[in-house]
Amino acid sequence: MSAREEAVTVRPVIGITGRRYRLELIKGADERCGDRCADSYMSDFASRIAQAGALPVHLSYDTDAKEICQWLSGVVITGGQDVHPSYWGGDTAVVRDIDPRMNPMVHDAARDEYEIELVRAALERGIPVLGVCRGMQVLNVALGGTLIADLPPSSVSHLSAEAAPTDGTVDHLVTFEKGSIAADLFGENALTNSWHHQAVDRCGAGLVVTGRTSDGVTESVELPGAPVLGVQWHPEWMKSADPTMTWIVQAAAELLAAHCGEQMHRSLR
Repeated sequence: MSAREEAVTVRPVIGITGRRYRLELIKGADERCGDRCADSYMSDFASRIAQAGALPVHLSYDTDAKEICQWLSGVVITGGQDVHPSYWGGDTAVVRDIDPRMNPMVHDAARDEYEIELVRAALERGIPVLGVCRGMQVLNVALGGTLIADLPPSSVSHLSAEAAPTDGTVDHLVTFEKGSIAADLFGENALTNSWHHQAVDRCGAGLVVTGRTSDGVTESVELPGAPVLGVQWHPEWMKSADPTMTWIVQAAAELLAAHCGEQMHRSLR
């Protein structure tokens, strides 16, 4: 197969992060292996990425971030528990002395460390990054930004009681900055779902806010000039198709095609 043919047929590989907990938390698990751990991933990400034409792969904490980025064409940092405040200068008094392997919703410093390293490695190599909910906050923290520890009540429902999948409620309207990736994908605004109580406060180096709700809460961030997008909602759990999922696949495909083109150029020299 020629390099040109390979560029057409090879699909981009996109890495998806997850979390780790003990098997005893799973209903019906064999008690004899209850103290062993399982890695867990939201399959809706993989399903939608595959449907959009890419190859989804799940990344464990044991996967060296820099080395795996030599094989990936895209990275998705997924949602989950709060980022440990020690990584962004928050109040560590809120951290409970609970093993995250026994409760997947408490702070997990191992996950934070891995995902922050993964974001930095991907950015260094120019790999497209999509940060979702917690993942957007990880993206911000990885670049030196800070978070709002707990959003005050407002006219917008950020910690929704709705079950997934859902397209959200009428109050959760996100307005985007003209010329941004988000505006190119959605237009001037979009209704989205929402399940978060923390949010981006001060943006990390280079990041800019490109979407907000009416109460001023940051709902999307970008790194101008780079294929980097963070969204505070869950595109994988929107009932309607969400263009951010096709965006990460397209951005990854463009990177892969560029690499294949470089290889073809070198082979013809």
